[in-house]
This record gives sequence, structure tokens and C-alpha cells, in this order.
Amino acid sequence: MNILVSKCLLGYNCRYKGDNARCEKVIALQKEHNLIPVCPESEGGLQIPRDPGERVGDKVISKSGKDITKEYKKGAEIALKLAQDNHIDYAIMKAKSPSCGKGLIYDGTFTGNKIPGNGVAVDLLLENGFTVYTEEEI
Repeated sequence: MNILVSKCLLGYNCRYKGDNARCEKVIALQKEHNLIPVCPESEGGLQIPRDPGERVGDKVISKSGKDITKEYKKGAEIALKLAQDNHIDYAIMKAKSPSCGKGLIYDGTFTGNKIPGNGVAVDLLLENGFTVYTEEEI
């Protein structure tokens, strides 16, 4: 199987604060499956480390108030192209992320509150018929 995976779950230091969210359950899948790493945020042009962003409606706003929607959309398009080009069976994306979260994301107030919703990349993957899980679902 081909599985698209958030790079931070594989141990890449690409999260907003320059760390990772290494998940051994996800890494173990590479023994039997082809994992295709992606970080929509950094591949969309955002620096590492960077000011955190959260979704506010259809936009993504950084903690300092900058509109970073364009970078998130570009990264989502890159993730979709990787998914299509590699004929992925499904994706495993980072829970609660404004790019990769599925079902529950931070609410845009930078207070840790969560609301129902998806990250920008996950929305695009789902709209194009791909199955998406978070590391919390495997």
C-alpha cells in the first residue's frame, strides 16, 4: 500500500516550533507499506520554525495576525498532487493541525480550544475522494 503521511509523524523536524510529533505506530507501517512523506505547511513556503497558524473560517491566520492562507493552499495542492501521483490508498495526517487535522482543529484563538473541522490539506484530500486518518485513529 502507498500511504501519504505527515512528515512530523515520521520524525522530521518541520512543525511550527521546529520539532516533530514522531509516532512509532506510523513509522512501523514502513515495514510493510510505502510511506510518502509530506509537510503541506513547509512545502507551501512557510519557514521552520514559524509563527503558529490556526484556521479562522476559510482563512489561516498566524498568531501575529498575518494571513497565511495562500501558503496553506499551496501546500494542500502539493499534498494532493503527491497523493494522486503515488496512487495512495489513504493518508495519515497530524491531528488538530490547521493543515493536516481531521475532525477536530484549533479554533483560531490560540488558546488551545478545539472545534469540529479539518485542516486545509485534509479538506482538499477528502474533496478529491481520498481517505484520511490521523495518528490518533490508527
